[in-house]
Amino acid sequence: MGHGIAHVFSRHGCRVSLYEPFEAAREEAPRKIREELQFMVDEECITPAERDLGIGNITMFSDLAAAAKDADYVIEACPEKIEIKRELFAKLDGICPQHTVFATNTSSLRLADIIRFLPAERQKLCMVCHWYNPAYLLPIAELSKFGNMDEDVFGEVYELYVRCEKQPICILKDITGMVANRLLHAQAREAFHLMEIGAASAEDIDKALKFGPCFRNATTGMLEVADMGGLDIWLTAEDNFFPALDNSEKACGAMRKLVEEGNYGIKTGRGFFDYPPEKRASAQAEFYKRLIVQLKASRNY
Repeated sequence: MGHGIAHVFSRHGCRVSLYEPFEAAREEAPRKIREELQFMVDEECITPAERDLGIGNITMFSDLAAAAKDADYVIEACPEKIEIKRELFAKLDGICPQHTVFATNTSSLRLADIIRFLPAERQKLCMVCHWYNPAYLLPIAELSKFGNMDEDVFGEVYELYVRCEKQPICILKDITGMVANRLLHAQAREAFHLMEIGAASAEDIDKALKFGPCFRNATTGMLEVADMGGLDIWLTAEDNFFPALDNSEKACGAMRKLVEEGNYGIKTGRGFFDYPPEKRASAQAEFYKRLIVQLKASRNY
């Protein structure tokens, strides 16, 4: 996700140093950045001038010290392995200025566990900034506000995200999955369960989400929807059907079987749906086009 995060900041005027230790990924990143920004131009989401600014404000680095020595704000987007993140932050602590804020894009690890071995003063400048993929199309950014950071420093970071047209969410407790992923997977668990028991086809389960609750939730959050519908009605309904909902503590068996068989989704050609080789590129492109339509629509609410 690193390159997508980078060009969100760069096209809003920030100078970005993009560090990538692996040569193949480092050589590929500029092409991906150009393609994604051009896609946004083609879809009339940004201007050619913003595209050029986004490209021009990024410098690629193979050396961590050269990339980070003057940084004010650092985001790591490395794999979800705590040892890797700890090692990276330890190196950065010896490279970056004292005022540099360290942010982790983790989606499943606790901040306290990642920064445990950093000096106390640096821990006061550490936070989670969880982006959704693709980072340049989904507006959300979950920002941890766990009490370790000075209010003024947090405020500066929050305003940076606002200036970059993100929708920052303040997360007040250091809990697994933050907020958005917990909401996502609570919904996903029931969707996967419904498919597994044959309640409807995979196509119709997705259709029910797209044109039912998710259609409404795109403009109105769940809590406001409940207020609009009447909490007395919601209370009765939930008491009635909560006992019937899936409460599994493990991922559904159907998905586990697909993974065990090497079927990971579009990248292998089969998941819950089939993606023949000749249709994979178009399926991916249509997915991004739907997201950018939603991104543009979201500016109205």
